[in-house]
Amino acid sequence: MSRIFNEAAKAKIMSAEDAAALINNGDNIGFSGFTGAGYPKAVPLALATRIKAAHARGDEFRIGVFTGASTAPELDGALAETDGISFRAPYQSDPIMRNKINSGVSDYADIHLSHSAILMRQGFLGHLDVAVIEVTAIKEDGNAIPSSSVGNNNVYLEKAEKIILEVNSWQSLELEGMHDIYYGTRLPPDRVPIPITKADDRIGSTALEIDWNRVVGIVECAASDRNTPFKPLDEDSRAIAGHFIDFLGGEVAAGRMPKNLLPLQSGVGNIANAVLAGLLDSPFENLYSFTEVIQDGMVDLIDAGKIIAASATAFSLSPEAAEKMNNEAARYRSSIILRPQEISNHPENIRRLGVVACNGLIEADIYGNVNSTHIMGSKMQNGIGGSGDFTRNAYISCFVTPSTAKGGDISCFVPMVSHHDHSEHDVQVLITERGLADLRGLSPKQRACKIIDKCVHPDYQAALTDYFARARKTANGQHTPHDLREALSWHVKFLETGTMKQ
Repeated sequence: MSRIFNEAAKAKIMSAEDAAALINNGDNIGFSGFTGAGYPKAVPLALATRIKAAHARGDEFRIGVFTGASTAPELDGALAETDGISFRAPYQSDPIMRNKINSGVSDYADIHLSHSAILMRQGFLGHLDVAVIEVTAIKEDGNAIPSSSVGNNNVYLEKAEKIILEVNSWQSLELEGMHDIYYGTRLPPDRVPIPITKADDRIGSTALEIDWNRVVGIVECAASDRNTPFKPLDEDSRAIAGHFIDFLGGEVAAGRMPKNLLPLQSGVGNIANAVLAGLLDSPFENLYSFTEVIQDGMVDLIDAGKIIAASATAFSLSPEAAEKMNNEAARYRSSIILRPQEISNHPENIRRLGVVACNGLIEADIYGNVNSTHIMGSKMQNGIGGSGDFTRNAYISCFVTPSTAKGGDISCFVPMVSHHDHSEHDVQVLITERGLADLRGLSPKQRACKIIDKCVHPDYQAALTDYFARARKTANGQHTPHDLREALSWHVKFLETGTMKQ
């Protein structure tokens, strides 16, 4: 059954191939999609075929690709494989896309997710030629029911010269009413306060506004979101979750948080999801979340009655949880709100609500600086995503990680991070399976002692203690002691030998 309920819109139905033919070499395209949810699934594949054919003829065909965040193989992977992406922003996680960025085939701008809409509106990301947006249905009034993510869709629909809509019948019609699309954002000097004072405030409409004068095509689709299962909880992730929950209990006991805590934010990934799972057996009730993605652990907390409401911009669910959400979307509409990412990740809202942020990392140094994006200083992994939005503006900013990686050959704590995403000024709490380092109010030297004692794996504690002692001697008592000749020696050793073990 068609999901296009506006009669005039039906005249614009076409195949994915015909829609892809409306995209030209050099175009900048704003695609929907955020963490494998709500991305177009037919047009990107047809466009990839078109780009391959052009390259086979010896013709140039390269495009700029903008999304909400990461997508899936049918979009990032298929287009990157063609060598047809000239520029990518603001976040990605596809292995093919990552390789094209690191090999120099595609330029990449790693942008705070709350900044991407601003840069698009200001014109720094270039002219937006086409928006390709997945929706659940086109209503009789011509507006569209969003699908499983919102991301930057409202901005791309606002700025694009041409609009192509993918109407996906796999997405549940009962998603209608879950979204909160706010159109009140402005560039300075016309900004006004965003009227959110509670995590579950609804301030916008439930549909995306569509300018039909710019819609050039509609493609019908029934493909599912591509989701990755979460890894089962292991002892390390359980220990990390336990330390975090004990910390929250201490904040309540100290009077710095109410018994039902403050709104929680959880980053994407297995460790962050494990922390959410740990809250199931915690004493905390009547919780709220103000975050960017709804993961399995969040849905489980809603099912258990632990979370009253969760605000985000997208789902990031395992295949089983995605199927459940599709089947029971009507039940979740009252407890889940999906907003544009310029609202879900907005510093004003995060600061006002007093969000407790919990994100993952690649490595941290002994002073609390965090690298979230690069391997060995140069190789882009995924991007900063929304972690910076929440870390800088949170009431409490936490980072969680196992103490080692690569089977113990890499310490996740080093003398100096090889790339710098979050400074010591923004990082307040570090948590590993070993313990928790509360860094609030500490000097750099005090932070180093606490991080080495509480978070570092025993295999690396002696070496880091030795480095810190030698750095203090070399720096002659200066504020943040480093021996710059040795600070990155751990990374050099890994590149040369495959292990950081001293």
